[in-house]
Amino acid sequence: MSKLTILEFPDPRLRTCAVPVTRFDAALSQLIDDLLETMYAAPGIGLAATQVDVHRQLLVLDVSEEKNRPLVLINPQLLAAEGEQ
Repeated sequence: MSKLTILEFPDPRLRTCAVPVTRFDAALSQLIDDLLETMYAAPGIGLAATQVDVHRQLLVLDVSEEKNRPLVLINPQLLAAEGEQ
């Protein structure tokens, strides 16, 4: 695994549209591992691939107290919303 460099605002690359993940292979698995390592080292509770200059629809998060329950979201979609827009 390797710790990735996190882009910071106002870096224009953060505004790049992410494209769907289409290949579910060893490279994707490695990217997920690298995102998790980077997120935990930051320290943070979530990290999107775009934040490390990889423009794929992928993010990792872990909101557990023990930081031992990571969640990986690939090609997430918002299907419904409530409240004020």
